[in-house]
Amino acid sequence: MPESLLEQFDAWSKRSGLPNRSEALRHLVRDYISRRHWEEGRGFVHGTITLMYDHHAHDLSGALTSLQHDFGDIIVCTTHVHISHETCLECIVLRGKVQRLKNFETALANIRGLQNVGTVISTA
Repeated sequence: MPESLLEQFDAWSKRSGLPNRSEALRHLVRDYISRRHWEEGRGFVHGTITLMYDHHAHDLSGALTSLQHDFGDIIVCTTHVHISHETCLECIVLRGKVQRLKNFETALANIRGLQNVGTVISTA
């Protein structure tokens, strides 16, 4: 490995609070494997989808509730936080087969009025 690349890796590891190169490498390999499972649509994963939205948007809350009932088999729990009078943040904890989670993510993307949708996935 080029010395400059190793120096950058060590600096990243230190900033990330990882105790040594081995732990930093394990961290990167786990992340890589999780991303591959997600991209290839295979395997069993855990994760979260975080939403930001205006709860005054026409029937948005109803659409979210209905969709969550349709995907109840992969939803572990949800947390709803009022950010302001208009804005809500919702975190949906998920577990299941990658393709089922991707279907849920796609269905969420088709709901009008969501301001932000963020997905974090990890393999067990």
